Amino acid sequence: MKPRIVEPGNEAEVELNAFLDARIYEFNVQTTGFCDGRPFSGVIKDESDNIIAAINGHTWGGCCHITHLWVHESKRRHGIGRALLQSAEEEAARRGCTQSLVFTHSFQAPIFYERYGYVRQASIPNYPKGHALQVYIKKLGSK
Repeated sequence: MKPRIVEPGNEAEVELNAFLDARIYEFNVQTTGFCDGRPFSGVIKDESDNIIAAINGHTWGGCCHITHLWVHESKRRHGIGRALLQSAEEEAARRGCTQSLVFTHSFQAPIFYERYGYVRQASIPNYPKGHALQVYIKKLGSK
């Protein structure tokens, strides 16, 4: 049987991704006993209702995983990213999380996360070629 790769951006892909998320979560709950997984997201808009910054991720089993944090280039270095990050960390702590983790590429925001107390745990070279994927963790409740 040959697998069929689903084209991105269509309804079949959305359904398949939701199916996979649900199956993996079911397995993880059965294996660990942690059934408290919950997504979070936050957004900042300008006066014209345009998104200028956003964050998303999930909490589960005492951990917060920040999946995406984005700030429009013209709004960077104004404290907006810090505000989103702190809001996510506060929500995670409220949900009982004791650590937060984020993956960032060497060309993205490692210095940003380090500035706010994240400590690099691993670096995966050549992802993508010539760069690295970096894994950061922060103990919540620390600065």
